[in-house]
Amino acid sequence: MEALKVLGTEKIGKIEFTGIEGGFGEDKKAMLAKDIATIHNQPVGNINRIVNNNRKWFEDGIDVIDLKTNASDASVLQNTFTKAQWGNANNIYLFSERGYSMLVKFMNDEKATQVYKQLLNNYFNMRVAIKENKPSLVTQERLAIMKDNSATRKANILYKIAMATESNSSKQQLLARAAKEITGEMVIPVMKEKEYSATDIAKRLGTTATMVGRTANRLGLKADQPGQNEYGRWTNSKSRYSDKEVPQWLYTEAGYKAIKKEVKK
Repeated sequence: MEALKVLGTEKIGKIEFTGIEGGFGEDKKAMLAKDIATIHNQPVGNINRIVNNNRKWFEDGIDVIDLKTNASDASVLQNTFTKAQWGNANNIYLFSERGYSMLVKFMNDEKATQVYKQLLNNYFNMRVAIKENKPSLVTQERLAIMKDNSATRKANILYKIAMATESNSSKQQLLARAAKEITGEMVIPVMKEKEYSATDIAKRLGTTATMVGRTANRLGLKADQPGQNEYGRWTNSKSRYSDKEVPQWLYTEAGYKAIKKEVKK
């Protein structure tokens, strides 16, 4: 493993994290799982779980390094953890740019992708350009970031206006303009069908979520996992009692009406 070097606290906009070089090659930037967790507003356990559940896709020394198994080489980073954090953790992952990119894909979150792009432009690529004395590349990166930020602001304003209007046709036109600001293409988005959880339906019908689930099972509304049909779809949601994700059936309007009809009987 390439010797690690702590660059100090890096700040990109409102994002703060520990800048690190080495580990994956000379001058290669790296990021700690705990910093990624903070940036994406998630428990570090979720980040570790994504890696552990998809471990075959993350290559040691290329995508991730578990500092717990390379403690002698990673001693320079121990000062960034408390003794309890270091001692109690099963894994302390360090990510390369490629590893972080893979992690974001498994997170499957639009916001996560946006944060990754910001860090890619301002941390992984920008620092290399400065170190290699390529001011033109730095200028291009800065201009690209400014352009992206401006387009994002315009799209966000259009999106808020669209969400405030009651006309579906006007809403679609505004969303299309918002999409054009981001993608450069005038795309008419498909309006997402409203979905209901069992709790949502229970509140509407004055019953319990358990009764809604039993009614759905009796009517055979739910598709096989994972899957979907006209009455709804399966998704994953965080358990109320742990960090574990559990399957949840979300109902479409057709699913809601089927439950409502049965409950009224």
